[in-house]
Amino acid sequence: MTAYAVVIPTLAPDSLADCLAALAASIGPKPRQIVLVDDRAHPEPGSLDHPLGVLGDLRPRATVVASGGRGPAAARNTGLRAVTTPWAVFLADDVQPGPHWCAQLDRDLAADAPDIAGSQGVIAVPLPGGRAPTETERETAARARARWSTADMAYRTDALKQARGFDERFRCAHRADIDLALRLLDAGLRIRQGRRTSMMPARPDERWASLRAQRRHADDALMTRLHGPRWWHRAVAPPSRPATPLAVTATGTTACALALTGHPRAALAAGLGWAAGTAAIARARIAPGPRSRDEVTTLLVTSALNPPAAAWHRLAGRWRHRAAQPWRDTAG
Repeated sequence: MTAYAVVIPTLAPDSLADCLAALAASIGPKPRQIVLVDDRAHPEPGSLDHPLGVLGDLRPRATVVASGGRGPAAARNTGLRAVTTPWAVFLADDVQPGPHWCAQLDRDLAADAPDIAGSQGVIAVPLPGGRAPTETERETAARARARWSTADMAYRTDALKQARGFDERFRCAHRADIDLALRLLDAGLRIRQGRRTSMMPARPDERWASLRAQRRHADDALMTRLHGPRWWHRAVAPPSRPATPLAVTATGTTACALALTGHPRAALAAGLGWAAGTAAIARARIAPGPRSRDEVTTLLVTSALNPPAAAWHRLAGRWRHRAAQPWRDTAG
């Protein structure tokens, strides 16, 4: 049996209790430690007592540490510092380990090759039958398929500490996950695909979720500084395409400027260009979905707002990380 700890960063959503209950019910060798990292800026004392209660006999193995609301990478590093076992298994608080997850994990970690640094779990996302999935459901499924996602990822504790953990400059979890994995691979280590299975239910639709998600563009700027412009190719991730939001934003800004300076015809032409670009973005988002009135309204509104938000975060990220050096230049 391989000793391991489970680290769960959380903002205390309703899904946390389901995650912990599924972990406690799973058949197989149980974790030696369960480290719950409260990443809220100002958590109320005892606010996690209720979800922890579902752990039953595992409750004495659980500890809560606070990371001060500094984001996913800092939360994972905070949890890592509390781990005393050879393996640290990171779970998202909306993932539900399968009924045999613990036994499957034990088999995934059994390989003793010294160059194996990590093992990724398999996550299933139940999608609705009888209708096309919403954008939120499609993005949940994409998140579950993402390479090296810490939604269910086990790492050797010593390998993580030698790599200095997750880079806390990243604001979004997945870019921090990719950065860490690339650094481990460049160090000559391997990350294997495991066979353990979990489930990740799709989150409820939120009107402004895609607008908040544009913050990832600042992380993309940092990824480019650290790993070069083709980092997405190594990560088997969708390529970052900043040109489209920048072009749409520039066209809209130009239309406003021309209108304010008394050039109505030129403003109209630029405005039509902005409308065409926005419509193309909206069409690409609406077409795969159920096209319900509520979702179409949300996607139309956010398709107009997302490009300037993406452009802002992209430019802000380039400025914020302008001094960042390729990680190989700073390694060691």
